[in-house]
Amino acid sequence: MKVGVVLGSGLGAFADALGHGKEDQHKETPYKEIAGWPVSTAVGHAGKLVEGRIGNADVIVLSGRVHFYEGYSAQQVTFGIRELKKRGVTSVILTNAAGGINTAYKPGEFVLISDHINLMGMNPLMGPNDDALGPRFPDMSEAYSKRLRKLAQDAAAETGWLLKEGVYVGLSGPSYETPAEIRYLRTIGADLVGMSTVPETIVANHLGMEVLGISCVTNMAAGILPQKLVHEEVLETGAGVRETIIQLLKAIVPRLA
Repeated sequence: MKVGVVLGSGLGAFADALGHGKEDQHKETPYKEIAGWPVSTAVGHAGKLVEGRIGNADVIVLSGRVHFYEGYSAQQVTFGIRELKKRGVTSVILTNAAGGINTAYKPGEFVLISDHINLMGMNPLMGPNDDALGPRFPDMSEAYSKRLRKLAQDAAAETGWLLKEGVYVGLSGPSYETPAEIRYLRTIGADLVGMSTVPETIVANHLGMEVLGISCVTNMAAGILPQKLVHEEVLETGAGVRETIIQLLKAIVPRLA
């Protein structure tokens, strides 16, 4: 059973580390060599597909993604998920860099996504439906698999980590949210905010794949701290948790297989 991993902004270290252990093997393919794959223009996204193995798990890693704010369509944004399905992936781990709305979070912390709110203004399933791929009206009552979250919690506990859980809200970007928007998002139940993951989760569920979502809190959301938001902070935090994300994913991935 193959496991897919999508790496968010600044979190590409796992793909770089894949293949450096005794049991690991890997093959890299730049996205530009795969027909139809859109090119990422965001800083911190390498743009390559890495195939390898961790323990008993066959793994396909997408190092970088494209975003709605880059001007791509909803279908292009989710191209990678459909490609993973074609290559036999049944479970996918979606990672992202997120702003912390919940003040119990701290920058550098990893949080499991328990649910999401789609405020991106689009849905990647709009348009004609291919019934051979999935139903016209897919159920989203367990968009993020409880089974996979339990496996992730068990793996984290064995390595000494405690993973909190929270609700992720997806916005289109690319501008960061205003303090008023963050107050609104907190009111409607959001703990994390970002500009990805939601369309990928929708498509993965449509295709019958199980989803595990992991957010790295790279900064506190607008208005929580008396400072402005800059993308460099996102990348710096991602670099600071390099070893953590490698060890965390290496602990979780074999359990999913």
